[in-house]
Amino acid sequence: MEWFTDPGYWLSRLVFQRALAVVYLVAFLTALLQFRALIGERGMLPVPRFVERVPFKRAPSLFHLRYSDRFFAGCAWAGCAVSAALVAGLDSLLPLWGAMLLWLVPWALYLSVVNVGQTWYAFGWESLLLETGFLAVFLGNDEVAPPVVVLFLLRWLLFRVEFGAGLIKMRGDECWRRLTCLDHHHETQPMPGPLSWFFHHLPRPLHRVEVAANHVTQLLVPFLLFTPQPVATAAAALMIATQLWLVLSGNFSWLNWITIVLALSAVRFPGGAPSVPDAPLWYVVVVLAVAALLVFLSHRPVLNMVSRRQVMNRSFDPLHLVNTYGAFGSVSRVRYEVVIEGTADEVARGDGDWREYEFRGKPGDPRHWPRQFAPYHLRLDWLMWFAALSPSYAGSWFGVLVERLLENDPATLKLLRRSPFPPDAPPRFVRARLFRYRYTTWRELRATGACWERTYVREYLPPTRLVGAARQRS
Repeated sequence: MEWFTDPGYWLSRLVFQRALAVVYLVAFLTALLQFRALIGERGMLPVPRFVERVPFKRAPSLFHLRYSDRFFAGCAWAGCAVSAALVAGLDSLLPLWGAMLLWLVPWALYLSVVNVGQTWYAFGWESLLLETGFLAVFLGNDEVAPPVVVLFLLRWLLFRVEFGAGLIKMRGDECWRRLTCLDHHHETQPMPGPLSWFFHHLPRPLHRVEVAANHVTQLLVPFLLFTPQPVATAAAALMIATQLWLVLSGNFSWLNWITIVLALSAVRFPGGAPSVPDAPLWYVVVVLAVAALLVFLSHRPVLNMVSRRQVMNRSFDPLHLVNTYGAFGSVSRVRYEVVIEGTADEVARGDGDWREYEFRGKPGDPRHWPRQFAPYHLRLDWLMWFAALSPSYAGSWFGVLVERLLENDPATLKLLRRSPFPPDAPPRFVRARLFRYRYTTWRELRATGACWERTYVREYLPPTRLVGAARQRS
């Protein structure tokens, strides 16, 4: 069945599968290390409460059958183990059907996590990992050459990621059309990286070049993915180069890395493929049936892309099989940050001894230089950026976060870089204040050593304390 497979993509498949397994491993580690404070039994948005009100058919998950923190940890550890096994190439040692089942395990486990993760997992890269992971199930192993239809579907997914992101920009903020968005973006993005300050201070003409190059990569280059080689490889290489530039400029979880992984599937690496028998008939039937289903489900993302009311990062089915993507349809001009402070004083006075909680990734202390965390995802830090945009984004969880800080909850404190209070002496009051942040200039950086300058804006949450089991505002 020469029409069904293409041995020339043997090495491309191998590189793609090993890289995807690494992303899976990072995703499961992120879930394992953060779930107790976010969605655990005493989390800010507990899974048991969620599954009581949302039926299985709307959010298929193992945790509808049973939930405990121990069970969740076991599933996350299992996901880590299987991902590590895939990185090591265990799927190549199994029969074809066994390799497919092995790839199905991390997809099913991570689907179970995402579907109960609520707002903590409401990011486009979660669906992107699931959609990519589902396609990987049918890509085969060393017993068969890579199936052409699955390679095409991977390119179709990459096309939707890039082209959808390009369209949402052109239809959204006018600064993308004026080529001025990067005058602000590096400063106002959700979580800056260690080089973001330097990117912000690049000459403005270079920012215009950055935006123009982004438009070319997202609006024109994706069409070249469907051309013959070596043009398709060149198109994928341009996308990889653009994504690496974004990796250097900020912390975007594994969004850039999973996009790079997708692009690797379109690169035709040199080197011969081993001789393998024809694909078995059952495998051909399964792959073609799945492909037909995914093509049919693609009509909703396509209609969304061509719509003037295009939305980004939307799943159209509970299994996240085919989704729509996009990022930064609008760019903030001003950066706001919520600063959380606590005090051990008996009375909450404005001039009292207020001590600031320090987060791992989000800006806080103006002298604390941002660190590189991506592809690891600091979920609380990302949601704090949305909380600064509007309290409505944090209405479901911010109050519980304050309660946990007043309790010195160990799981919650592990999400932070530093708590100003010892474990056995929690604060009596916690408050939150809104500040405007801006990058310092070169001169200010040399004079003060601070990469940020911040200005108080207003009170975000008045001093709050625990009274019995309830919170009480001062």
